[in-house]
Amino acid sequence: MAVITHPRRALSTNPLKSSAPLGAAMAYLGIDGAIPLFHGAQGCTAFAMVHLVRHFKEAIPLQTTAMNEVSAILGGAEQIEEAITNLRRRAAPRFIGIASTALTETRGEDVAGELREMRARRRDFDDTAIVYAATPDFTGGLEEGWARAVEAVIGALVPEVDPVWRDPDLRQVNLLCSSALTVADVDELVRLIRSFGLSPIVLPDLSRSLDGHLAEDWRGHSLGGTTVADIGRMGRSAHTLAIGESMRTAARMIEDRAFVPARVFPTVTGLKPTDAFIRTLMDLSGQDAPAGIKRDRARLMDAQLDAHFFTGGVRVAIGADPDLLLALSQALAAMGAKVVTAVTTCDRPEVLSQVPAAEVIVGDLGDLERDAAAKGAQVILTHSHGRHAAGRLGLPLIRVGFPVFDRIGAQDVCRVGYRGSRAFLFELANTMQSLPHNARPADFGAAPIPQEFEHVPHAAAG
Repeated sequence: MAVITHPRRALSTNPLKSSAPLGAAMAYLGIDGAIPLFHGAQGCTAFAMVHLVRHFKEAIPLQTTAMNEVSAILGGAEQIEEAITNLRRRAAPRFIGIASTALTETRGEDVAGELREMRARRRDFDDTAIVYAATPDFTGGLEEGWARAVEAVIGALVPEVDPVWRDPDLRQVNLLCSSALTVADVDELVRLIRSFGLSPIVLPDLSRSLDGHLAEDWRGHSLGGTTVADIGRMGRSAHTLAIGESMRTAARMIEDRAFVPARVFPTVTGLKPTDAFIRTLMDLSGQDAPAGIKRDRARLMDAQLDAHFFTGGVRVAIGADPDLLLALSQALAAMGAKVVTAVTTCDRPEVLSQVPAAEVIVGDLGDLERDAAAKGAQVILTHSHGRHAAGRLGLPLIRVGFPVFDRIGAQDVCRVGYRGSRAFLFELANTMQSLPHNARPADFGAAPIPQEFEHVPHAAAG
């Protein structure tokens, strides 16, 4: 079991984590016709917008209530109402997801109460789903904000069901996706579910909204994702499949509201975790795995044989949110790699205790760099902000998590299922093979080269 440590210092100068409101905005963008709305000052939204645009390389419909000095003191209820009115008039969204910021949370504003009063008074808002999640910047990170947004959506849009009158669709399943999954990851999971004849309702579904497709026009809201109507049908599903421990509370909420049984998969990266996911689909569908999936499994096993020469014993440093840290570290440990440095954003003992490392540091990129140097790491896995640390240490960087802004196609990288796990192993193995290696006889226990012959060119040495 990993020991969780917290460095003692007054501030972080090289942050690893992104903010909780940003995570909530990303989750809201997985809903069709959605506009995320930050309740705070304009600067709060500007920084989040920069991260989202640079990562996805897409136009992001992120909006703000633009609180000022007066509303920060007297309250921002009028700003919320004015923002919703303007957004409805300009973009006609089907969903508005509100996320609080440090400004409103520090003041202690009762946003939920203000929204209830507003909805009761403004009946013209009834055709727009409006959801609020409390996501202060100073608590948690991207993963927590994402999870709170999903929980808020379920609490507002999934109706409670009387178990006596429940009429489940036995071919329909819910798929709850954590922030650790990329667009391609969601696509792969949906493909696996549909290959068993099951129909998934994905929440949130970035694979249809931020997958990089060309749209006919720009409407000022998300173009694709889970529809509000589909969210309302989640209570009729036969089962809920939650990917990532951060989705456990959301899965439990659907179970409590609609009596839909749930199973949480901490990870679907690697052979054993994917086997567990496939076995569950076999049980739910009542059929054997299709031939194509069996072949994908065989190809992953062959890839493990090919890659283990280059992954065995490799000393790895990882910096990521808890769900992603657990998924990558367990997959690497299964291939013989040693996770010598593990740094994460938030203290979640139920997840971090499962990380195959002696220690997990709840810290920042500075902790990642120092610990990786002290423990002789050979490769670093973290997001694009880790490129400076990797450069100073002279180590290769495999970009994972959010944000990845110095590469194109970050949303299309898949590391789940048999296919994604295979690609991940090749990614690490090829990274290690690409490192320069100057072999000397001394490296293999032979006598050292005499000094007078050490610099003789190879062509002349014959």
